[in-house]
Amino acid sequence: MLLQDKVIIISGIGPGLGKELVIEAAKQGAKLAIAARTASKLDDSEAELRSLGLDNEIIKVPTDISDKAQCQNLVDKTVEAYGRVDCLINSAYNPGPFGPVETADLDGWREALEVNLFGTMQLTIATIPHMKKAGGGSIVMINTMVTRKPLASQGGYATSKSALTSATAHLALELGQYNIRVNSAYMGWMMGPPVESALKMMAKGAKSDYDTVKSEVEKSIALGKIPEDGDCAKAAIFLASDYSCAVTGAALDVNGGEFFPR
Repeated sequence: MLLQDKVIIISGIGPGLGKELVIEAAKQGAKLAIAARTASKLDDSEAELRSLGLDNEIIKVPTDISDKAQCQNLVDKTVEAYGRVDCLINSAYNPGPFGPVETADLDGWREALEVNLFGTMQLTIATIPHMKKAGGGSIVMINTMVTRKPLASQGGYATSKSALTSATAHLALELGQYNIRVNSAYMGWMMGPPVESALKMMAKGAKSDYDTVKSEVEKSIALGKIPEDGDCAKAAIFLASDYSCAVTGAALDVNGGEFFPR
């Protein structure tokens, strides 16, 4: 198994990718520390693991990553429980306000930056000393395709994640000497509860139906379908694992071929 006995922190647990990351990490043998602002989301994820017959060790730490003290508490509790941190997957995010850039609510942009950039970096910085002590580790940033293929109304979210892209590149350069790898997975459309809700809203706004709107989205995807969020989670698990031991500073596009650098 790719993460056998590895200690992994995963932030941003909720319906969709967050929960799928927990399930895939558990299937690969990880010892889990999971975090979200809402405790019930953590309970739901643990319950789903148990329903699948997975008996991995798990601790649940309600955490708002925009709070530095809460980030440190998450890492401290992980080390207290397991003695180390091997992997960190930064999945927590704030989508920010949707709308045109020219009429943007910049206070909303700042709130997105507090989570997507500063919160992510606070949690990452808190884990680094423990990864150094352990002789290495793996950090995975969940980023977004909209930083690379702009999508109308998501300028604030994309801007915050673009800032994270730059920070990630510098981290990879600085931490390589300690055998700490830092990589990004750029997610596109992912079929799961959040995207299903978004497609329904799009259909309502366009006075169309769900299947028609979904088909229009899928026309731009090389594989011809919106990838399942569980399949997208597998790409992040690969980057967290030793199977990517020669990879750092990478930007992996996980979008079914809707966008790839040319």
